[in-house]
Amino acid sequence: MHEMKVGLIGYGMAGRVFHAPLITALPQLRLSKVVERRGQTVRERYPEVEVVREVAALFEDPEIELIVVATPSSSHFDLARQALLADKHVVVDKPFTLTSAEAQELIDLADQQHKVISAFQNRRWDGDFQTVSQIVKLGSLGRLVEYESHFDRFRNFFSSERAWRETAGPGSGVLYDLGSHLIDQALVLFGLPQGVTADIRSQRKAGTADDQFELILDYGELKVTLKAGLLMRQPGPRFALHGTEGSFVKYGVDPQEEALKGGRSPREPEWGVEPAERWGTLDTQIDHLHFQGKIETVAGCYPAYYENVYRAIRKEAELIVRPEQARDTIRIIELAMQSNAEKRTIACA
Repeated sequence: MHEMKVGLIGYGMAGRVFHAPLITALPQLRLSKVVERRGQTVRERYPEVEVVREVAALFEDPEIELIVVATPSSSHFDLARQALLADKHVVVDKPFTLTSAEAQELIDLADQQHKVISAFQNRRWDGDFQTVSQIVKLGSLGRLVEYESHFDRFRNFFSSERAWRETAGPGSGVLYDLGSHLIDQALVLFGLPQGVTADIRSQRKAGTADDQFELILDYGELKVTLKAGLLMRQPGPRFALHGTEGSFVKYGVDPQEEALKGGRSPREPEWGVEPAERWGTLDTQIDHLHFQGKIETVAGCYPAYYENVYRAIRKEAELIVRPEQARDTIRIIELAMQSNAEKRTIACA
């Protein structure tokens, strides 16, 4: 195993909660340098890491192979572009870019540089999404006619830590934030839709960025509904799938984010295992036999994202989260904003 040195740009919530713990959980990756504009917070948990003030210190280090961009969305494109031009592989936190044109430019540049670039879609390794993927793949509900996926949260205040996400500006709001995950998961399962219909709102008083949305993706016989909001004190189901033979309904969110926020390490035993009370309910007909009961949630595994990136760079595996998929996610966001503005369904050409 050839160790890979990683440079992390940004140690805010994304860098501190997600990227640094997942990178350091894998023996084949070494978090070498972190860009922190002020202070040296990263060294409190990772004393071996070198703190630098400027991104150039990462780009100019010949030993660093992979750059992780965990900064506000508006800077993603420029920093990823600089990293590619510095001959580095790149992971970009979601949203990948602000526009699909920017995403395509990064794809083309990565091809020219012969480098791997990927969007951080860790929620493909949510245990509940892994479970849903298996149910869809196995056809357990017959012909699927409806798929709903929600991120229902309750935050009736504005957080200074999330200031750039909650203030009107490029890449802010829940559509770019949580929507990037919900759209990515839908595209993984079903591909590009025929059309997009969107309702996007700012429901909290004094809010300047969107904090609630509902997207309907049209797949002909299949209707896909994606919702997220910040005023949901009583959340609905995380997933609800309905087909000609039955339904699957799942409440509660994957436990990995809360575990990471609590300072736990993915190296711990039973990582990503969901308690039985959160398992989803399957009610369906299988070979003329009626089944109704709980389905054990597959254990989630966020470190698998970085393990795949490492193996793709080493040419040991195909990249799972491909930049073309990230571009398509941004394209759906663009179509959703157009739909909301024009109050009509927009064809996905």
